[in-house]
Parts: sequence; C-alpha cells; structure tokens
Amino acid sequence: MTDHVNGKAGARADLCRFLSACYYEPNTDFSEEHLFDSMLAAASAIDPDLAARARKLGAAFMAQDMETLLVDHTALFIGPAQPRAMPYASFWLTDDQSMRHEATMAVLDLYERGGFDVSEDLHELPDHIAVELEFLYLLIFAQNQAQLGGNAEEQSSANVLHRRFAVEHLGTWVGPFAAAVNAGAETAFYKELAGFTERFVRIEASSLHLN
Repeated sequence: MTDHVNGKAGARADLCRFLSACYYEPNTDFSEEHLFDSMLAAASAIDPDLAARARKLGAAFMAQDMETLLVDHTALFIGPAQPRAMPYASFWLTDDQSMRHEATMAVLDLYERGGFDVSEDLHELPDHIAVELEFLYLLIFAQNQAQLGGNAEEQSSANVLHRRFAVEHLGTWVGPFAAAVNAGAETAFYKELAGFTERFVRIEASSLHLN
C-alpha cells in the first residue's frame, strides 16, 4: 500500500512539471523529449479520465503544425493586445487592478513558506500558471519526502501548505482561466490543455481530503 501511495504521489509531482512545460512556448522539444508519453504514463497512475485526456492532448499536439501552435499560444497568453486567457493568478483573483500587486505578493509569500525560489532569469510574473504548477510540484514532492521519512510534523506542515495553495489559491482561479483558454483557443491542443489542467487541479485538491 505504501509503495502504491508513493508511486501515485510521484506521478502527481511529475505531472505538475510536464503540465507546466505545456504553458511555455511550444517547440519541437515537446516531441523529441517525449513529453506527452511521459504525461500519459503519469496520468495513468492517477486517474483513468486524466489518462484519456492525456492521450487526446498528445494526439492534438502531433496533429497540428508548429507555426499554428505558436500563433495560438501567443494570442492566448501573450498578446499583442490583452491575451485571450490571462495566465496570471492575480488577474482572476481580483477585478481591482490596484489589488493585483497584493495578490501577487501573497503568492510569493506561499513560495517563501515552501522554500521555492523564483529564478532571476524568469521572464514571467511569479503568479504565471506555469510557475504555480512548478510550485505545486515542489509541494507534492515535499509531502512525499516527509511521508517516506516518517516525520509526522513535517508531513503535517507540508499538508497545510499544500491545502492552502491547491485548494484556497490555485483551485479558486483555475476554473475561469481554463474556461477562457477553451473559449479563446483556435487549436484543439490548447482546448485539450485547458480541460486537462482543470481536471488535474480538481483531482489534486480532492486528494487533500484523504490526507
């Protein structure tokens, strides 16, 4: 039973990293490094529906030419005007522009509590969806390590931070964000990515009730 739990936790952590990569600019590395094969393997260890979505996501990527994917990625997440689906938590957490800096700082506080250092080379705001998924990876990894080490205090602390982030933060804005991606996407790949992301975050949040 313990090996099964640890294996599933490892798959959840891995899937965070793979999913994060999908929100950066698409490139041939996705195929050359077998990103979607890895996503399918991780998703299969977590949930059958998530595995089915992973298959569709990989197929949608392979069926589309790279130039079209790049155009869609730019329109969705970059601009030139306002992106069709703002990839920043602060945009979805408040309609008051004067409060968005405070929302971003709250994310940075969670990062600090989790020992997550945002690289100085990062050319995105710290509340970008890709960065938040990388932090979720770190939280799941920390939980898994605490469980393996049998440290109840560390595990409790990791669980609390995980819940605050996955349920009270990421879980509150992933729905409208995914809906915006689905509505604004011109390619099947980004429509599938939207559904996959929301489904994974919902599964992750619901798993906290089992801890």
